[in-house]
Amino acid sequence: MKRIISISIALIVTTLAYAQSPLQKFVNDPALKHASVGVMVKDLNTGKTIDSHNGDKSLTTASIMKLVTTAAALELFGPDYRYKTTIVLDKENTNKILVLGSGDPTLGSEAFDNQSRDFLSVWANNLTSRLAAKNSWKLYVVDDLFGYAGVSPEWTWIDMGNYYASGAYGISVFDNTYRLYFDTTNKNGRPTIIKTVPEIVELKFTNYMTLNTNGSDNGYIYGAPFSYERSVRGNIPAGRKEFSIKGDIPDPGMTLGIELSKVLKSKGINIVSVNTAQEDYIAQLDQKFATPPYSIGEIIYEHRSQPMSDIIREVNVQSNNHYTEHLIRTIGRKINPNIYSDALQEGIDYVYRFLKARNIRTEALFLHDGCGLAPQDAASPNFFCDLLSYMYVKSNNSKTYFESLPKAGEPESTLQNFMDGTKYEGKIAAKSGSIGGVQCFAGYLVDGDKKYAFTIMVNKFNGTRTQVRSAIEKYLESL
Repeated sequence: MKRIISISIALIVTTLAYAQSPLQKFVNDPALKHASVGVMVKDLNTGKTIDSHNGDKSLTTASIMKLVTTAAALELFGPDYRYKTTIVLDKENTNKILVLGSGDPTLGSEAFDNQSRDFLSVWANNLTSRLAAKNSWKLYVVDDLFGYAGVSPEWTWIDMGNYYASGAYGISVFDNTYRLYFDTTNKNGRPTIIKTVPEIVELKFTNYMTLNTNGSDNGYIYGAPFSYERSVRGNIPAGRKEFSIKGDIPDPGMTLGIELSKVLKSKGINIVSVNTAQEDYIAQLDQKFATPPYSIGEIIYEHRSQPMSDIIREVNVQSNNHYTEHLIRTIGRKINPNIYSDALQEGIDYVYRFLKARNIRTEALFLHDGCGLAPQDAASPNFFCDLLSYMYVKSNNSKTYFESLPKAGEPESTLQNFMDGTKYEGKIAAKSGSIGGVQCFAGYLVDGDKKYAFTIMVNKFNGTRTQVRSAIEKYLESL
C-alpha cells in the first residue's frame, strides 16, 4: 500500500511539474530561487493583461529607467530638437570670448563622430576670421546652466570618477570622459601610468592597480567631481605597451576651454586666460539669482547637436548614462530657467507630472536620476508596461520612440546576443538593465498581429547572469 501511495504522489508531482505554465517555470527557475521577480505582459491591441507576476511590486530598475527619461524628453522637446552651443564676443569687454553652453552632451562625443576633435577646428576657424591676432583675448566658458552638482546625490562612491558616472553640466566635452593609459609590460611590477587623453595636467593619481594574466579589464578610477585627486584600483591585463581605462573629466567646462585655447593659439590667436562661470556662480549662490558677469554681443558661431531622435536612440541602444543625465537636467531647466534651481530635481518633478497627465500611475515609481544608476531607483513591471503602451498607442512620437530601442540580435547594441536564434529574433525591441544582482528587460514584442508590451525584472538572483538571461529568453519565446 505504501508503495502504491508513493508512486501516486510521484505521479501527481510529475504531472503538476509538466502542467506548470511558462510563467511559473520562469519564476521557479533554479537561478531565480532567492530572487525577487516581477513580470507583466500586456496586449497593445486590447490593453488586456496576458501574464502577470508581482506586477505592482517596486523593484530595482537599473537602465530600463532610461525608458522613462527618453519618453519624457521626446514628448517635451520633439524629435527634431537640437542643442545649441553659441560662440559670441562680450558686448562690454570686446576682448572676451564667450562659449555659452546649453547642456549639449554630444560635443566631441565618440557616439556620433570618430573625429571627435573636429568641432574645435571649426570653432577656431570661425573665430580666427573675426579676431585680431595682435590683441590679447580672454576665453570665458559659461557652463553653469545646470549648476555644478553634476551627479545625483544618491549615486554611490564606488561609481564616482568612472566614465559611466560622469557629471552632467552646462558644457560637456568628449563625453566628459578621458582615457588613462598604462604600460603593463613589466609583469612583476605595478602598471605604470603613461598619460591621459585628452591631457589633463592637474590630475594626480594614487596607483593601487595590479596586473592579471586572464586579459580582463577590472580597472576602476575613483574621485569626486571637480577634484583632481584620483585613485586607481583593481587589475588590468599584463603585457601591454598601452592599455587604457576610462574616467570622468573633473571639470569639463575648463577642459573644453583649454582645448579650444590650444587650437586658437596654434592659429596665432593670443589667449591670455581661460575661465569658467563656476566662481562667479558660487559668488552669487546666496542671492539665488543670476547676474551674468558678461553681456552677449556679436555671435561668431552657433554649434548645433544631432536631433533629439538620434540622442534618445544613442541612450536606449548603447545605454548611455551621460546623455540621459543631460536629458533629465535639460527637462528641468526647460521647466525652470533659473540656473540656481536644482535642474535634476526639477526634471524629476516634471517626469512625475508628465506621467500623471497621461494617466500612468506613479505610486510604484521611485526616481533619483535619469539613467537608473542610483540604487534607490525603483518601479513596477506594471508601471513600465503602462508607459510603453502609452508611447506605442497614444503618443504622436510613437514611431520615433519605438525605433530608438535596440532590436533583439541587432549588432553593436545591448541586445546583440539576446534571443539569438529564436523565433522572436528581430521581433523584440527593448531596453535592458543590469547592475549587481539586477537583470531587467522592458519593451515590445511585435510579430504580425501579435503586439505586446512586456517588462521582466529580476532582483538579487543567485544564479549567474547568463542563466538568468537564458531563463528570460525561454519565457519570452513561450509567449
